[in-house]
Amino acid sequence: MSENRMFLRLSCVPSNVGVARIAVATFAASLDFTVPDIEELKVAVSEAVSNCVLHAYPDGQGDVTVEAYPEGDSLVILVEDRGVGIPDLDKAREPGYTTAPDHMGLGLSFMESFTDELSISSTKGAGTKVRMLKRRCAP
Repeated sequence: MSENRMFLRLSCVPSNVGVARIAVATFAASLDFTVPDIEELKVAVSEAVSNCVLHAYPDGQGDVTVEAYPEGDSLVILVEDRGVGIPDLDKAREPGYTTAPDHMGLGLSFMESFTDELSISSTKGAGTKVRMLKRRCAP
């Protein structure tokens, strides 16, 4: 693991979606990612943190952690909560599926589209961990 890491623990509130997005974008810029790559990372991080805000803590109380670190020519981003977990991960991965009727249910699809690798693990009552990897485009 690299010594250069970014780690944030944020209250799981809507206003912190932008904080996480900008922090990861700034970190990626320091690693010479291109502007288009950074824009894609911003969307992926926003969706991951937004899902925590929307779904992880029904009582509205909890934290989300965002970690980023380089791995070779790639950037790994971890977004984790200790919330209720995802009851049916396969169903949640279906485009358009949502448990929040006023949302489109495309968050996981966007994360998958804008990163090179996406893995999600979730345990009922113990939370969810999203791992995204974005490869740096050759200059």
